[in-house]
Amino acid sequence: MQNEQELGAEQTGAEQVDPATTEPTPAEPAVEEEPVGIVDATTDFARGAIEDPSILIPYLVEAGIVVLKVIAIFIVARIIAKTLKRLVVRGLVRAKLDQTIAKFFGNIVAWAVMIVAIMAILESFNVRTTGLAAVIAGASLAIGLAFQGSLGNLASGIMLMVFRPFKVGDVISVNGVTAKVEEVELFSTILDTFDNRRIFIPNGAIFGNTLENISFHKTRRVDVNVGTVYSADLDETREVLMRAASGVHGRLPDKDAVVFLSELGDSSINWSVRVWVDAADFWAVKERLTRDVKVALDNAGIGIPFPQMDVHIDGAVARDA
Repeated sequence: MQNEQELGAEQTGAEQVDPATTEPTPAEPAVEEEPVGIVDATTDFARGAIEDPSILIPYLVEAGIVVLKVIAIFIVARIIAKTLKRLVVRGLVRAKLDQTIAKFFGNIVAWAVMIVAIMAILESFNVRTTGLAAVIAGASLAIGLAFQGSLGNLASGIMLMVFRPFKVGDVISVNGVTAKVEEVELFSTILDTFDNRRIFIPNGAIFGNTLENISFHKTRRVDVNVGTVYSADLDETREVLMRAASGVHGRLPDKDAVVFLSELGDSSINWSVRVWVDAADFWAVKERLTRDVKVALDNAGIGIPFPQMDVHIDGAVARDA
């Protein structure tokens, strides 16, 4: 009996294997699934949507929410921008700041609000604005070259605010346009012509060109040029014109009227009649003075010549028989 137990123990020990000397069995490699391409995924999704259109409902709802969010942000931003612009302009005007500068700063505030709104809209589409800012900063040279016209207009607008060659309400003449300044924006200046046309001129075109501020001074000189016949007496003509100029309504009494003999023309003696007026009354006084000069010369019997040509033919003129 004892021999059988010992024999069984020896057989059991022979069957046991030392784990340290046993080599591990290599694991079978996992089979990797081939990635599905974008085209295949899109095709499968389109095929499933055709078979069951209801799967589109969650995507449409999500897209609709994003669109409504964008529209709401834009509308609210526009309202806030206009409100803040109006408050800034009103506050700066009450602070005795020039209306031109007040409107300029109001436009800056409005643009700042819209930029914040654009950043919020980008966030709605899960666009990381920090990364976008880094990209813009890295590509600043390219952006500057692409928007050099707009950046130049912005810089010109700032220079117009610094040097202030005109203000809102002034009448200016630039680039062949004569009109009243309505507003100076960041990139352009708004002008209203006398026949009620609105013109937008880039600030760069204004600051980089010759600019005439017609209403800069409070007073202006009205000049009316007129020609008289050579047979008219010079002293009498001067006296008649001086009476017309001195008696015109709207002339500034502290500045004397001037009658100036300007030129001996081809067919007339040319005179210049000059009076000083308030800038606001310029056109009205010019019309009255022109009329008074014409009436005074007519009453004095002094003619105003018009261009004419005398043709003299020497020799006999042959006529057809």
